[in-house]
Amino acid sequence: MATVVRMPSVLAGASEAAINKWLVAEGGAVVVGEPFAELETEKAVVEYNAEISGILGRIVTPEGKIAKIGEPIAVVISDGETAADIDAALGADAPAAAPATEPAAQAAPAAAPAVAVEVPAVAVATPVVEVVPVTSASSTHDGRLFASPLARKLARERGLDLSAVNGSGPGGRIVRQDLDNAPVASAAPASSAASATSTPRAVAQPGPAELIPHSGMRKAIARRLTESKTTVPHFYVTAECRVDNLFALRAQVNSIPGTKVSVNDFVVLAVAKAFVDVPEANVTWTDEGMLKHSSVDISIAVSTEGGLLTPVLRNAANKSLTEISAEVADMAARARDKKIKQDELEGGAFSISNLGMYGTLEFAAILNPPQSGILAVGAAKEQPIVVDGQLTVGKVMRVTLSADHRAVDGALAAQWLAAFQNRIENPITLFV
Repeated sequence: MATVVRMPSVLAGASEAAINKWLVAEGGAVVVGEPFAELETEKAVVEYNAEISGILGRIVTPEGKIAKIGEPIAVVISDGETAADIDAALGADAPAAAPATEPAAQAAPAAAPAVAVEVPAVAVATPVVEVVPVTSASSTHDGRLFASPLARKLARERGLDLSAVNGSGPGGRIVRQDLDNAPVASAAPASSAASATSTPRAVAQPGPAELIPHSGMRKAIARRLTESKTTVPHFYVTAECRVDNLFALRAQVNSIPGTKVSVNDFVVLAVAKAFVDVPEANVTWTDEGMLKHSSVDISIAVSTEGGLLTPVLRNAANKSLTEISAEVADMAARARDKKIKQDELEGGAFSISNLGMYGTLEFAAILNPPQSGILAVGAAKEQPIVVDGQLTVGKVMRVTLSADHRAVDGALAAQWLAAFQNRIENPITLFV
């Protein structure tokens, strides 16, 4: 019996997901418990294991397309079943209200006269369709010509007669593209006759542009960051850290055969140790009360092709520098290859976003809800500094802490940032 496979609920609260890749081609074997599709959620790509066995008779949702939770994405059949069986299964799955779409479409023109009410242009904030009475045209309905406001404006500027233009928009509406090859009107209205004698104005045309559909991840980033910026009371604390000792110690560590650590690895360890120094800052806000965390779990921002991912490094304060280096490198590589697991993206009370490798001197990051803090790390640059009243040159790195004022007060944030600064400027303290 042909069975319709529906988009599963792969992420709590998600209403849709995309097919990242089909792991079984049409006609291939589907085995219970084995992955046969990769689904792109708002945060990651996860494998979808088959719940039935059979043959993948038809792929309904192709790769790269989005389907809502519960919508058909494929049909699995048994030996001997044909395309007719697949059509029958999909037909039985179709909603009963579907035929009502055709009458609705036919009824649409009857409602069109409602927009023909004559209103001054300044009184309409964002008109969708502008209606102009004409005698005849291919894009007319009941003696009225439908044209977009931009098309009407360009027609006046170019001296074009809209009644001679064929519309290619919905319902025959004239849009901007229809004016590109339109003939010049033989008789311009009297109101435009005076302008015709003046010097013609060059009309700037927009350059070519490509519409790239949003991925589920990009939609999630937009939604969550908008929510964070509009609902979480951010405040910012900035410090300049002298990191000459850090770079010297890093060079010594990397001189050990088989060892290679980055500046960011030191930053992660310093952040973790700062929470050991100031455990009161390792909290997150909830409506019921303050959630105080016993483990230092840090999200590391990783730039991927589809957007920013933040895999979580668990229990960072109890890890060595080389352990942090290896785990962060592994998570970053799997995040870029879309192999990161869903549970590796959840949790954590704090994030680190490092743009120093791009030469960015200083920036402020947006909190990742429900976390209470994120440290924005800039590039380490040599600059003039004063030491004991003497001018010298030192390597300085600027960092900015963005904090949720509901969970972390200003004094507590300053205390934590001072602890981080002490750790990063005296990196030997990270190992004792």
